[in-house]
Amino acid sequence: MQIYTKAYISLSLFLSFSAFSQEKFQDTTSTSQLEEVVVTGQFEPQSINKSVFNVKVITSQDIQNLAANNLGDVLNQYLNITVRPSGSDGRSTVSLFGLDAQYFKILVDNVPLVNEAGLGNNIDLSQINLNDIEQIEIIEGSMGVTHGANAVSGILNIITKKNSTHKWSIFATAQEETVNNEFALFDKGRHIQSLKVSHKLSENWFVSLGGNRNDFQGYLGEKEGPNHVENDGLRGYNWLPKEQINSNALISYSKDDFRIFYKFEYLDEKVEFFNSVVQSGFNTQLGSYRYSDDKRYFTDRYYHHLNGVGKLFSKLHYNVSVSHQKQARNVEDFRTLIVSKNELNNVEVKDQSMEVLYSTGTLSNFFTNDKVDLQIGYELVNNQGFSLVQEENNNVSPVRKRLENYDFFVSSEIKATDRFSVRPGLRFSSQSRFENQYASSLGLRYLFEKGIEVRGSLGKSFRTPTFEELYSKQIFDGHHFTGNENLKPETSTSYEVSFKKISYLDSNFRLSNMLTASFLDVDDRIDMAFVRFNEGSGIPEYEYINISKYKMWNASTNHQLKGENLVLNFGASIVGISQVIKNQIFTSDDKYLYSFNLNASASYTVPKWATTFSAYYKYNGKTQQFVESTSQYVISDIEASNWLDASIRKSFFKNKFDLTIGARNILDVTNVNQSRTNEGAGHAVTSSVMLAYGRSYFAKLTYNLNF
Repeated sequence: MQIYTKAYISLSLFLSFSAFSQEKFQDTTSTSQLEEVVVTGQFEPQSINKSVFNVKVITSQDIQNLAANNLGDVLNQYLNITVRPSGSDGRSTVSLFGLDAQYFKILVDNVPLVNEAGLGNNIDLSQINLNDIEQIEIIEGSMGVTHGANAVSGILNIITKKNSTHKWSIFATAQEETVNNEFALFDKGRHIQSLKVSHKLSENWFVSLGGNRNDFQGYLGEKEGPNHVENDGLRGYNWLPKEQINSNALISYSKDDFRIFYKFEYLDEKVEFFNSVVQSGFNTQLGSYRYSDDKRYFTDRYYHHLNGVGKLFSKLHYNVSVSHQKQARNVEDFRTLIVSKNELNNVEVKDQSMEVLYSTGTLSNFFTNDKVDLQIGYELVNNQGFSLVQEENNNVSPVRKRLENYDFFVSSEIKATDRFSVRPGLRFSSQSRFENQYASSLGLRYLFEKGIEVRGSLGKSFRTPTFEELYSKQIFDGHHFTGNENLKPETSTSYEVSFKKISYLDSNFRLSNMLTASFLDVDDRIDMAFVRFNEGSGIPEYEYINISKYKMWNASTNHQLKGENLVLNFGASIVGISQVIKNQIFTSDDKYLYSFNLNASASYTVPKWATTFSAYYKYNGKTQQFVESTSQYVISDIEASNWLDASIRKSFFKNKFDLTIGARNILDVTNVNQSRTNEGAGHAVTSSVMLAYGRSYFAKLTYNLNF
C-alpha cells in the first residue's frame, strides 16, 4: 500500500507541475479550442470549463472502443466506482465511494430511470442499452438541489442522440463474444444484434427507430448445465442465462429557440434459473424420473418521455419534461423433468413492480444582466409500488403502496467577475410518507490565468427509504427479516474542492491535470440490524432501522494528454471510509478503513489505416469492511484485483463498415477472496466474492449507411 501511495503522489505531482514548464499558450479563456459541452446540472448546455460543477464525461468514442454490452462494461473502468455483478439473479449494480446503488442516481436525458423497486436508484446496469448514447456525464457528491432525493454520492446522466446531419442513417450491428472459454453459435457465449434507422423528414423534423437483442447464454464454469441428472450440486449455471430485447423510438422537432421530443423505450428481459438440487420421483405413467424445481424471471419496462425547451415572452428559458415509466418483474415457478425436458406445474406471479408519473421543469434567464442568472424549478413524483412479501407460516401477501413528493427548488449563478462564479441553491421537498425534506448547495468556480481552474462545493442532500426498506418481509424457517414503516430519510453533507490545469503544448497536444479532495458525511443511515429475540420462539429478529453513521474522504487525481490522434488518461485515488454500525448488543469501531485505486487508458488512431488501438486498465485495491460476528463487528478483507480491456477498431469501404475486435478482462479475473473472523470456531475463514466470469474475446461488425 505504501509503495502504491508514494508512486501515486510522485506521479501526480510530476504531471501537475510539468504542465507549467511545457506550456506554450497562456490562458484557456483566450483560446479557440473546442471544449466538451455538458448539460447535467447546468442552466443551459455549455462548455465544460464554464461549469461550476465538476462534470466528468465518458464519450461515445470510449463506448465504441470498449464494444460495451451495457453500462456496467463502461463503469468498470471508472475511478471510485465498483460494479457489483450477481450470477444468481443476473443483476449488476454500482457502488460509488463504498456507498451502494441506493445513493447513486442514474438518469436518461435528466429523467431518473425506473426499476421494479424504485426510481433512479438501485438500477440494474445490465438493462441499460448503449446503442443510442451521445455521451455519459457524471457528477460526484451530493446533488440534492438539482436532482432531488437519493442523489447522495453522485449522479450519472445518459445523454441520448436526438438529431442527425444526414437525411437517412442506417446502423446495423452484429457482435459475437465468448464467455470465458465457452462459445457456440447458438447455445454458448454472447450474441448481440441491433438495428437503428433514422430519417430527417425536413429541416425541423427528425425520427428514429431502433432495436437491440442481447442474448447471454450463461456461464457454466464448473457446472454441468440444465440437463445434468445427478444430485451432486453441479446442475445449472454459475452465471444465469439472460436474454434482453430493447426497442426505442424518437420523434423530435426544432425551430429557432423551440425544441421538443418524445422518446419511447421498451425492455423485455428473461432470466432462467436452474436449481442445483436434483430429486427423484415415481408415478405409474412416467415410472422413475429425475426432476428439479426451477424458475424464470420476466422483466418488462416501459419508458415514455416528452420534453420541451423554448422561450416565454421572448426572454425566459423553460425546460419541461413529463415521463411515465413502469417496470415489473414476474416469476414463473415450474418443475422440470430433466430427461424428457418437459415442464409441469407452471405458475407465474407478479413479484415486484413500480409505476411512476414524473415531471420536472425549470425556468431561467430572468435578468438581462449576464452577470446574474436565476433558475426556479419543480419536480413531481408519484410512485405506485407493489411487492409480494413472505409472512409467517409461509403465507405470501401483496403490498401496494403509493409514495409521492412535490419539490420546488431555486438556484442562482452569479458571475461576480469574468473569472469568479458563485452558484447557491435550495430545494424544498414535500413528502407524502415522511417529514418534509430540504437540500442546499453552494458552488464556487474561479478561473486563474494560464488555464488554472479552481472549484469548490458544499452540498446537503437526503435519501428516502426504499420500498424494500419500508415494507419487505422475509419470515421463514427460523429467519425473520422485515422492513420498517417508521424509518426516516437519511441526511448527508458533502464537500469538494478541485484544482485543474489545462495547457496547450507543441504539436497541438492538450494536457489536463486535476487534483480533487472530497468529504461525505451520512447521518441516520439505514441498515438491517438485530433488534430483539422473539418472545415466543426465541428466533432472532432483524429489521431495517436508522442506526448507522458513514463518513468518507477521498483524494484523487486525473490527467489527460490529448492530441489529434492520441488520447492518454491516468487517474488514481485514495478513499477512507468510517462507519458506525450498531445492533442492540454491540457496535462497530469507527476507525477509517482505506483503499487505493487507479486507472489508465490509451487510444491511438492511425489515419492512414483508419484504425484505432485502445487499452483500458483499472486497479481495485484491497478493501476492508466490518462484518457481524457472534459477539462483535470484525474487519473483513477483500483482496485487490486488476482489470484490463483492449480493442482494435478498423473502418473500411469508405467508413461504411466498422470492425472491432478485442478482449475483455484480459487478466482473467473471476472471484476474489474475502476473509472474515469466525469467533465460534476460533479461526479465520475465507470466502469468495464473484466479480466476473473471466477473460472473453469479442468481434463486433457495424454497418453505417448515411445519405
